[in-house]
Amino acid sequence: MVPPPKPPKGQPAGGEAAAAGSEMLAWASAQVHCQLHASESRVALPPSEDGRQDVQAESETVFVPNRGERGQCVLSTPPKILFCDLRLDPGESKTYAYREMLPVDGPPSFRGQAVKYVYKLTVGCQRVGSPIKLLRVPFRVLVLHGLKDYQLPQDEAVAPSNPFLEEEEERGAKKDSRLADLATELLMVATSRRSLHLYNISNSRGKVATLCLFKTVYKLGEDVVGTFSFSEGDIPCLQYLVSLQTEERVQEAFRRQRGQPASYSTHARQREACLHTARTSFSLPVPLSTAPGFSTNIVSLKWRLHFEFVTSGGAVEMAVAASEGPAEAVSWTGVEQVEVDTFSWDLPIKVLPTNPLLASYVSQFPSSNALTI
Repeated sequence: MVPPPKPPKGQPAGGEAAAAGSEMLAWASAQVHCQLHASESRVALPPSEDGRQDVQAESETVFVPNRGERGQCVLSTPPKILFCDLRLDPGESKTYAYREMLPVDGPPSFRGQAVKYVYKLTVGCQRVGSPIKLLRVPFRVLVLHGLKDYQLPQDEAVAPSNPFLEEEEERGAKKDSRLADLATELLMVATSRRSLHLYNISNSRGKVATLCLFKTVYKLGEDVVGTFSFSEGDIPCLQYLVSLQTEERVQEAFRRQRGQPASYSTHARQREACLHTARTSFSLPVPLSTAPGFSTNIVSLKWRLHFEFVTSGGAVEMAVAASEGPAEAVSWTGVEQVEVDTFSWDLPIKVLPTNPLLASYVSQFPSSNALTI
């Protein structure tokens, strides 16, 4: 028998040759966390209890998703291991799925003037003999407050099952689906309920107008529609301005100064001259990219309609002059000077989240991310 030829010097034999071109990954884990960023001039936060260093040491093998992040971590899910001791040959790929349930009472994604809540999915991976590499993927979270107070129906015994899912995985998928359906149903019930809301708008001298709204609860992406009736007013209204605003107020325990005012942001506005107008309307869109109303132990966000009215100090008469044409033709001329009064009024409204699929259309986050290790 002729013995097999020996490989050249320095070249591995058999399976060692195949292993020489492969890559060995020690582990990979994933975790979701929410970072709180607060304005130092407006919010007085207690010192963070996390005394860890901001830099990931090369010799460490501990997965710390928020290491090096600014702000404080206010929410984190348990880390989940994606794989351990993974060997990949040249051209080979592996796919892993990650699934996590977020608390229903957590803060929503929010970027305000005093506080920011930022959610990220962090994936950590380490090659054998190399430092840990982290990939942070930002994403948006919408929270429907009060959802945890509702009990899911206990009819899983008659619900259809999927034979291709493990029992525990299938049970979790059913619960997620029921929770999503319940949230959608609650949103539809709360925002589709219509009833006539009439508001008499007056100043110190009398009635100016009547405001009509058909509902005061909206969801992101809807239009706030209202009508003004000036026909029954005692005081002539020259002009009005209506603005859709949010009020960001730091809770008293975390205010930097006593009597600290709230911060206001305007998302839409409409201005219109309305002298001698019997009826007019306005329509203000609620942006999909904003946050719905919410409240945490640090900050609260509320929505409102802010109105500004310019009224006449007396009766406004139009000057009439006869024209040189036919006898019945006349010319109307506006007055040059009018004594005016101004006043404002705020009407609170509620803004709830919308379907996440609809909100994702305006997302500015990238759909894919890469990590080089």
